[in-house]
Amino acid sequence: QVQLVESGGGSVEAGGSLTLSCAASAVAFHNYAMGWLRQAPGEQREFVASISWNGDWTYYSDSVEGRFTISRDNNKNMVYLQMNSLKPEDTAVYYCAQSGLRAVSRISEFGSWGQGTQVTVSS
Repeated sequence: QVQLVESGGGSVEAGGSLTLSCAASAVAFHNYAMGWLRQAPGEQREFVASISWNGDWTYYSDSVEGRFTISRDNNKNMVYLQMNSLKPEDTAVYYCAQSGLRAVSRISEFGSWGQGTQVTVSS
């Protein structure tokens, strides 16, 4: 029943910025933590960022902390990922994800995710 649709991916040069968006169709969207995962070619899916149900708490992986910002608009059922100072190693498919918890800090705490949007960062 949870439908998550990502958009905003594309190709940028290193040091550039992108903003990803996630449209969630879940009726109880505002009750749950949301986040972003990513998967590079040949690699395991990894945690990127999460935001609590009301936006009061955020958590980031060490690799993106200080460069990425997650936010949400519960009135619009939207989640965003502002990505600054992008590096080639950020290249991956980015997935919007939803948890049944109010806050999340581990990838295992997400239960649903979307189809993903490609982000490519060139040198």
